[in-house]
Amino acid sequence: MSRIVLGVAGGIAAYKACLLLRRFTEAGHEVQVVPTANALAFVGETTWGALSGNPVHTSVFADAHEVPHVRLGREADLVVVAPATADLLARAASGRADDLLTSILLTASCPVVMAPAMHTEMWLHPATQANVATVRSRGVVVLHPAKGRLTGADSGAGRLPEPEDIEASALACLAEPGAAARMAAQDLAGLRVVVSAGGTREALDPVRFVGNSSSGLMGVALARAAVQRGAEVTLVGANLAVEPPAGASVVPVVSTGELAAAMDVHAPGADLVVMAAAPADFTPADPRPTKLKKSGDAGLNVEFVQTTDVLAGLAARRGDGQVVVGFAAETAADEAELIRLGTEKLARKGCQLLVLNNVSGGAVFGAADNQVLLLGASGLLGRAAGSKTSVAHAIVDVAVSLRER
Repeated sequence: MSRIVLGVAGGIAAYKACLLLRRFTEAGHEVQVVPTANALAFVGETTWGALSGNPVHTSVFADAHEVPHVRLGREADLVVVAPATADLLARAASGRADDLLTSILLTASCPVVMAPAMHTEMWLHPATQANVATVRSRGVVVLHPAKGRLTGADSGAGRLPEPEDIEASALACLAEPGAAARMAAQDLAGLRVVVSAGGTREALDPVRFVGNSSSGLMGVALARAAVQRGAEVTLVGANLAVEPPAGASVVPVVSTGELAAAMDVHAPGADLVVMAAAPADFTPADPRPTKLKKSGDAGLNVEFVQTTDVLAGLAARRGDGQVVVGFAAETAADEAELIRLGTEKLARKGCQLLVLNNVSGGAVFGAADNQVLLLGASGLLGRAAGSKTSVAHAIVDVAVSLRER
């Protein structure tokens, strides 16, 4: 169990922090909520106390004998501020300590994650961008805001990322401080990354399809990791079971043919191409234009033909300096067999990095955690295990290192 301080600044998106708080507590973390005075105008102290199960600290003068403005920051394993308003970012950047939350930010030695939320004009203002750059230079992780509906009828960049998106990035920082440092440093700034995710569906008729068990969690985690580290990310999503991360441009597809076409459009010019999607190997040769009907006790015979090998095609057309990453979900009796199968696939596909999963017994699909082997032309390059977001950072690290060789 980790100790998390959840700071809440005064914006309408404060209501989403309630959902984030619930996610943290249900995952077993001890959460201390520290709302600003303005935040309490949106969500009251009673709500924060009931959801966290802890007293709510709102002032440096409450329980002064415990010196909360120092103690809470020192004791925390992670500080998350959601929403982080333009005002809160400005006060943090200038080092002010005019309330309990900003005082905690000055005393915390643990990873600090801020999730901005404000109107588009405020987010894009040079003053806000300078404040973001300043706090990042001090090691603070500032997440990229989402695009979408804001207060009233307005829409644009500045929307608070969804709670599950914030949670995934925050807990990755908690699990691996190195990931927090790389996100703060924006070490992928200037790179273009294209990620595919999810499982394709091949139509039998207008209402039925042949598909697979891929949820898209791993691919979405990879897109999230790249976005939060500063890359320009395009996510080609095939029937995703999860929301895409804030900051990524999303291209929805359904079938393997659509996936291949989308990757052909977006992969050229990318620095890193990650084929995390699970495309079907076969598709019905003659999908019916009308719904198939039962006919007595007769069964159904369907002829299948092979689909396009998307990964092999991307590897064959790889541009100068581009790294192509493939995934292989294999059923293997042990690690030696898994590596053998992966080595064979790596040679067939021609990619620079292959991420190996052992999916025996239905493992991995839809799960929050993952365990992978990273295989390159020279052999085993590494292992990664943990949350899919943590594993995603490890995969990106190896892929970028291959690009730099």
